[in-house]
Amino acid sequence: MRTCLTDVYYNWQETEQLRAALEKEVLKLERQGWPSHRSSSPTSEPEDTGMKSHPYHLKIPNDGTDVWEIDPKHLKFGSKVASGSYGDLYRGTYCSQDVAIKVLKPERINSDMQKEFAQEVFIMRKVRHKNVVQFIGACTKPPSLCIVTEFMSGGSVYDYLHKLKGVFKLPSLLKVAIDVSKGMNYLHQNNIIHRDLKAANLLMDENEVVKVADFGVARVKAQSGVMTAETGTYRWMAPEVIEHKPYDHKADVFSFGIVLWELLTGKLPYEYLTPLQAAVGVVQKGLRPTIPKNSQPKLAELLERCWQQDPALRPDFSEIIEILQQIAKEVYSLYVPNGVLS
Repeated sequence: MRTCLTDVYYNWQETEQLRAALEKEVLKLERQGWPSHRSSSPTSEPEDTGMKSHPYHLKIPNDGTDVWEIDPKHLKFGSKVASGSYGDLYRGTYCSQDVAIKVLKPERINSDMQKEFAQEVFIMRKVRHKNVVQFIGACTKPPSLCIVTEFMSGGSVYDYLHKLKGVFKLPSLLKVAIDVSKGMNYLHQNNIIHRDLKAANLLMDENEVVKVADFGVARVKAQSGVMTAETGTYRWMAPEVIEHKPYDHKADVFSFGIVLWELLTGKLPYEYLTPLQAAVGVVQKGLRPTIPKNSQPKLAELLERCWQQDPALRPDFSEIIEILQQIAKEVYSLYVPNGVLS
């Protein structure tokens, strides 16, 4: 399996620009008719660029007792595994440990980039879970801004599905889904909303354990329980986020439903539409991916619950874990005599 970690390409847009673009696209689609799956060619682009805004800036506390600040001299850079407009991702070592190093390009650093960088470090240094990519440390003194995490040799789920044309059989699919759900449940229990959950941000280690990665746009949930800034990637984005409405952790559940469909089909969500058309369809027409007719019934039901228009009707990840584990027990009994999910 070729190693390729999550892209570091970020692109910001203003809320007013999205509204104007959506309105324009709606009028265009109404005039031309809605594209059909058979008449349009699919896209193979790995990332749909959504909007990333910065509602506030949390400075990284430094009381002199933290041990996560890394001296750049102790980092050894290996091959570049991903590259974007705002930064590069390298494989490297830190104190003889294999690591991934996300480096911001000095010439592209501005105040927004610094805020997002500070927020990502603030989030990552506080999370520890077997299904969340482990933060090793960071260099926070300009111009050497970088984040160091454990190296995930299995690459991203996105690359496995769409570049390597891999397929998850149902037992493996359920294991992946349970891994992701456990990681997300941990984040939500700690009041962290990921805001950009998608296959490209799910990484696999050498033991095929899947971990949630890329906290560049993650945020600590507001005390009110709702947030209003738009971010994420259109094909996976919840309708309330696209519409700039208040949202909470249930936005991640919607994105998880799209990821689950992606695992099930191996296809790009709304591959016959542009990212903007997909956003318009989700908001204006209640568009959702088509669930294969031969899908396991309880899994299909879970998909539909996750991407309900009303966030209150979507399950929490604690319930999702229970549902997936029950499905897994039933499935394993078909694949393995007396099968038991560990």
